Amino acid sequence: MSALSELVILKLGGSVITDKGADDGVVREAELLRIAREVSEYRGKLIVVHGAGSFGHTYAKKYGLDRQFDPEGGIVTHKSVKKLSTAVVDALNRFGEGRGGEGPRAVAVHPMGCMVCKNGRIESMYLDNLRLMLENGLVPVLHGDVVMDSELGGCILSGDQIVTYLAKTLKASRLGLGSAADGVLGMDGKAVHEITPGTFEEFSHYIGASENTDVTGGMLGKVRELLELCKTSCITSHIFNAGKADYVHRFLEGEAIGTSICPDKGN
Repeated sequence: MSALSELVILKLGGSVITDKGADDGVVREAELLRIAREVSEYRGKLIVVHGAGSFGHTYAKKYGLDRQFDPEGGIVTHKSVKKLSTAVVDALNRFGEGRGGEGPRAVAVHPMGCMVCKNGRIESMYLDNLRLMLENGLVPVLHGDVVMDSELGGCILSGDQIVTYLAKTLKASRLGLGSAADGVLGMDGKAVHEITPGTFEEFSHYIGASENTDVTGGMLGKVRELLELCKTSCITSHIFNAGKADYVHRFLEGEAIGTSICPDKGN
């Protein structure tokens, strides 16, 4: 059996762990600590990826990084998301220390230093360090970031694109996106149980972008990334409400909650 065969990837939405409506980076500390406590109970191989929230999107929009690369804007945005990364890593390690060293030993991995894009899509990533971290009991923590782009000079890379790339490349067993909603909401305002490539058009009209500043596509962008993943792999993803107590824990323990994004039946 592959050492990474039971790998789980968890994405924490920026709208859950930050005040996404703030003009500058504001951590929702109580939410982050609650999530860190739930993650600390999981003992399997895990990669955590978090969105940039108010630490990244505001600066990215200010400098127009979704349209063109600006060196100054790239540096400012990268520095801001690194601050959030430090907060997430510190929260995870706090509970590791509090459980006699049994909890997660998290370490930050900044995409700007290990990824290259081409026209806004991941072209390559150095993965040997992630594999060794996982094999030695560490929890890599990545995040939405500014990265270099072979065609554009630089681009904004969303956490949603990172998780699907890692899930496919490292052959993860499960992928979960913890958002601020109960899942993908249908016409009745309730979470849709399941979306496949074949049923996407049925729900696409009801899937909105983020209410706040977001240069990465909001919920619609998430669903499209996950649909592309399930077209090329057998991985089923789950979009659930990480803002509700115990939901992160329930996902990590294998429960199918929220909206499942999965291949069409028979594929």
